[in-house]
Amino acid sequence: MGGQACVFYGAAEFSRDTDLAILASSENLARLKKSLKDLKAELIAVPPFDIKYLRRGHAVHFRCNHAEALGMRVDVMTKMRGVASFPKLWTRRTTIEVDGSTIDLMGLPDLIQAKKTQRDKDWPMVRRLVEVSYFSNREIPTKDQIRFWFRELRTPQLLIELAAQNPIPVPLVRQRPLLKALKNEDESLLAKLLIEEEQKEREADRDYWKPLKKELETLRHARVSQTQP
Repeated sequence: MGGQACVFYGAAEFSRDTDLAILASSENLARLKKSLKDLKAELIAVPPFDIKYLRRGHAVHFRCNHAEALGMRVDVMTKMRGVASFPKLWTRRTTIEVDGSTIDLMGLPDLIQAKKTQRDKDWPMVRRLVEVSYFSNREIPTKDQIRFWFRELRTPQLLIELAAQNPIPVPLVRQRPLLKALKNEDESLLAKLLIEEEQKEREADRDYWKPLKKELETLRHARVSQTQP
């Protein structure tokens, strides 16, 4: 669901990490623990690898020590801000074949939602992911693709181009108010509204993580206390 998924979707991002969205069940975590053991992966930060932390929205971090994955970091999550529950993510996944192996990627709309964070590096990736979809499919788009582009395109010129060729679905205007500005074809206004939209998402992400970060600090202090003589 992270940088590796972005590479497969054609919006290349160099990443040494593998980010996984998983179903947080006892049986599934037992299977994951076995795989991590095969990778000689060690827990590198708080929180502990415990189902209760995953269900609250934390990420659990590992570093692999197997010779064929030396230094690879694996981050595991099961709940993300604004992202659907795992069962829904699973039904909307994209499955690809790479060198004879099957890989399940988080569906593109869900991946983009997961990327709407407070981090500077994520927003250029959101833009690239949507543009790759647009340029690859705009000649013969499906209705779902058109709706997706109206919801997620972050380039004023492309939004104006899309609106010139397709009517804006009324329900989407309520979801994304800046679409009202498309009738004026004002790129400067759209650019301003896109920045405001991004800032609201960044602030929402900060608010979401505040209690989780507070809990992480408590866990760090507790771990330091346990290691001190």
